[in-house]
Amino acid sequence: METIRNALNAFKLPDLRRKILFTLAILVAYRIAAHVPMPGVNADALRQLFQSNQLLGLLDMFSGGAMSSFSVVAMGVYPYITASIIMQLLQPLIPPLERLAHEGEAGQAKINQYTHIMTVPLAALSSIGQITIFTRSDTPVIENFNLLSADTFIPSFATVITLAAGTMFAVWLGELISEQGIGNGISIIIFGGIVAQIPQRVAQDLRTNIPGLIAFAIIGLITVAAIVFIYEGQRRIPVQYGKRVRGTKVYGGQSTHIPLKVNSAGMIPLIFASSILIFPGVIASYFQYADNAVVASIAQGIVSIFNQQLIFYWILYFIMVVGFTYFYTDVVFQQQNLPENLQKHGGFIPGIRPGARTADYLNRVLRRITLVGALFLGAVAVLPFFVSSFTPMQTMIITSTGLLIVVGVVIDTMKQLEAQLLMRHYEGFLR
Repeated sequence: METIRNALNAFKLPDLRRKILFTLAILVAYRIAAHVPMPGVNADALRQLFQSNQLLGLLDMFSGGAMSSFSVVAMGVYPYITASIIMQLLQPLIPPLERLAHEGEAGQAKINQYTHIMTVPLAALSSIGQITIFTRSDTPVIENFNLLSADTFIPSFATVITLAAGTMFAVWLGELISEQGIGNGISIIIFGGIVAQIPQRVAQDLRTNIPGLIAFAIIGLITVAAIVFIYEGQRRIPVQYGKRVRGTKVYGGQSTHIPLKVNSAGMIPLIFASSILIFPGVIASYFQYADNAVVASIAQGIVSIFNQQLIFYWILYFIMVVGFTYFYTDVVFQQQNLPENLQKHGGFIPGIRPGARTADYLNRVLRRITLVGALFLGAVAVLPFFVSSFTPMQTMIITSTGLLIVVGVVIDTMKQLEAQLLMRHYEGFLR
């Protein structure tokens, strides 16, 4: 009842009500665009291809379900996410980008501009690659696509441009939500697409697989509880600020803390690991039927090694997720430059010398608590393997990665609403 009353309080406030309704309106607009199909698509062949390809299922999740119908926004926001990750990884390697990252809002605006520019060619290349996969399947999903032929160049080029424009349209909608709505717009777009697919899958399981639906409900509840526990988990490092006297006034002297999260990397390691792990099999599949017998034999061997039904694949997946969690967490933490910022503002950790000693201490603590987050993400990654092996379910209604996204988006959005309510002297949602 408390949550319902607080939700009503949020809706009674005119500015919060406007933000909530604006967010819902943008989601409706995106879902309408997700149902506008590209011309010349074989729907039956497309459905069969998605049932047999895990990478396409992952990309379909990031497109909000638009890729499985191959709509005008089929690429979704995935190219933008890729561009954002690339820009984050390039900042420590390229000094001008690193300087921009330390220039406050102006520098961040410039980095965002570069990210948008990079998104356009990435969206075009992703469109070409995706269509190539579709055309080379046993039953072509799209026919007469060839950018190198004079007869088909114009319609093929128009298809690529349309899909790239659809990505930028989806990114624009997401940024509108971030600016004028509630929550992170890009995450909300992905969240809406995942949730929109649930009723259809539940209805299908109610007709054909009730034991599997019950098993998913139990596993889903346990997984959600674990995600919330890890997502909210943090180690609080105490920080003390020294007193400074200016004229007749004394500044500083207060105590605070640095919250180091158990899972600082979010779902990024899952994206990295799954994309890299599936990539060799996708490339090798192009050469399975090559005229050269040696090339065909090697390609078939690679495809069999990276078969998603083998336990070797899932063990490798687990190891890569753990490794990428440490890698990405370290990259993000180094960009924050906490030891230098603490020293600059007169802060210190009690019992630890400022500077290099503080950096070593924070790195040591972060690596210890990241072990829990890394092992958890690895377990989330291989959860579908255990689900299909030990339960009546062959596929989950929502993938484990999807559950991680949904729970994370809900928690972040609730925190934003919580902050808005507390600013207006209302009780918040969270306790």
